[in-house]
Amino acid sequence: MKQIYLKRGKEESLRRYHPWIFSGAIHHIDKDVEEGSVVRVLTESGDFIAVGHYQQGSIAVRVLTFNDVEIDHLFWTSRLQSALQMRIAIGLACPCETVSPSQPLATSPCETVSPSQPLATSRETNAFRLVHGEGDHLPGLIIDVYGDTAVMQAHSIGMHLARHAIAKALAQVMADRIHNIYYKSETTLPFMEPENGFLLGHTDNNIAVENGLRFYVDWLRGQKTGFFVDQRDNRALLEQYAQGRRVLNMFCYTGGFSFYAMRGGAELVHSVDSSAKAIELTRRNVELNYPGDPRHEAFCEDAFKYLDNIHHPTSDNRRAYDLIILDPPAFAKHRGALHNALKGYTRLNQKAFEKIERGGILFTFSCSQVVTKDHFRNAVFTAAALAGRKVRILHQLHQPSDHPINIYHPEGEYLKGLVLYVE
Repeated sequence: MKQIYLKRGKEESLRRYHPWIFSGAIHHIDKDVEEGSVVRVLTESGDFIAVGHYQQGSIAVRVLTFNDVEIDHLFWTSRLQSALQMRIAIGLACPCETVSPSQPLATSPCETVSPSQPLATSRETNAFRLVHGEGDHLPGLIIDVYGDTAVMQAHSIGMHLARHAIAKALAQVMADRIHNIYYKSETTLPFMEPENGFLLGHTDNNIAVENGLRFYVDWLRGQKTGFFVDQRDNRALLEQYAQGRRVLNMFCYTGGFSFYAMRGGAELVHSVDSSAKAIELTRRNVELNYPGDPRHEAFCEDAFKYLDNIHHPTSDNRRAYDLIILDPPAFAKHRGALHNALKGYTRLNQKAFEKIERGGILFTFSCSQVVTKDHFRNAVFTAAALAGRKVRILHQLHQPSDHPINIYHPEGEYLKGLVLYVE
């Protein structure tokens, strides 16, 4: 195993178990170290400190372990087993074999119910995140489970090179739970040109279940792993506020918030996205759960343009909304984009504040890791002031428990949101 030596004093963050080593902390590297290699990290004096994946760039090493061990099959199975045990502990994964989407849904992870039981009354969930990068001590690796299929995504070259070893360990750990492993990293490692495809099994059944609602997972061409499982709890909260409301779901993607709003008793639901593929998937998901329901319409249009065309809340025009969801893609993917991102969040929320009905509720989010909770709150507060609306905070939202935050890696807290009452 090749070795990397740190500059004097640069091991302090590692002694606090932070899993990143930046390029500026490195004194020198053994010859012929290739990107993606597993390396031992030593202090300037030669003391062992960590083992990790090496990669060129600002983050030079992503730490896999602070123990001096081989990264072998035992390592991968141990890490994956630990991740699974946590999902079992929080009630997302069943201690026994999971239920496939074609089987009767369950009122609890290990119970079955009559096939005649209405879908909307069931709380079965077979979609969750099994591995969340640094939060599960596997930096650069994401694994989402949809029924009996796991979708694996690499965010580092090291994890990409280890994909077959990880898939083998995953198949062992999840033996009675999954039958297919799909690898999807074309968008996360575009410079590597990895090929998406099945590493284990094959299936055309891409329907998963979340809180009793079914949805299609586009793991072939969709964003992320095919669905945003990180909004599961927030979608469930929205359902509680939807009764009798006129709902606008901006940046709807696959329509998750939309069909939750429909189950919550919304008067109407309008879904908006600039992507025609997203709109088509939203329509399919709504039809899957509420076939022929006239309450839903979908529009392929730019978000800002659509908001501009909504009439002022004092108007009698019935296109006005009293529940709006703003869940845009990340406005800032790096710190250099932070300033413009905050301006974008302010502008977007200001438009929503200006157009939402009196007594309306706004669900607004940021998934940009470099945008802190304080950054986001200040942008939204500024938007409220510019719109001249009285606003109260009902909830402060964040990522769900299957997207854990490593206590030594606060950067892992990326999703933040507010639920606001607008007078």
